[in-house]
Amino acid sequence: MGLNNPVPASLGLQALFGGTFDPIHYGHLRPVEMLAKTTGLAQVILLPNHVPPHRPQPEASAQQRVAMVELAIQNNPLFSLDTRELARETPSYTLDTLRELRHQLGHQQPLAFIIGQDSLLSINTWYQWEELLQNCHLLVCARPGYATRFAQPEMQQWLETHQTRDPAQLSVQPHGLIFLADTPLINISATEIRNRLHAGDSCADLLPPAVLRYIRQHSLYQD
Repeated sequence: MGLNNPVPASLGLQALFGGTFDPIHYGHLRPVEMLAKTTGLAQVILLPNHVPPHRPQPEASAQQRVAMVELAIQNNPLFSLDTRELARETPSYTLDTLRELRHQLGHQQPLAFIIGQDSLLSINTWYQWEELLQNCHLLVCARPGYATRFAQPEMQQWLETHQTRDPAQLSVQPHGLIFLADTPLINISATEIRNRLHAGDSCADLLPPAVLRYIRQHSLYQD
């Protein structure tokens, strides 16, 4: 499983988008494509997550999850793939990956990390979360059913201090901003897809055809 390195730093605003991708589906891809149009993203680097032992393991193997991502983004120049987290033997923290990329891309390259509203509202539970904005911007996609404000006043103040409503600023400075994106609310989950596949129901409207063919060819998510 090789490492697909991000494109050179001269090509504009880049963003990381991590996930288990078990399997990758339109709920991952379409909001990010809309986000790219809104913010001027030149490249979205998909980052399949290494799942730690204390969490439920994906049904598909790491190699299968990578293969499905490759099929989902083929012929789409917006996306690239980075498998560095899958190569690690130790727990994989977002901050470690961002530091690696920051070192690789240089201190002046605009770099963002894409998360959902649910992740933003729990970000103060992340490993060394206070240092995230020293390495990247945060691009936040709306999620169905989640609050739009922090319950803790100090966290709401942190958000308002760093929030920008001007997406052009994301390409001007290398890190430090939070942008709340008005992305489409696509209520699709990988859990729902796996359950439908286990039940023999159609998922043709939920994930790219090439991914669905791969799932069928390899008998994934079947009882």
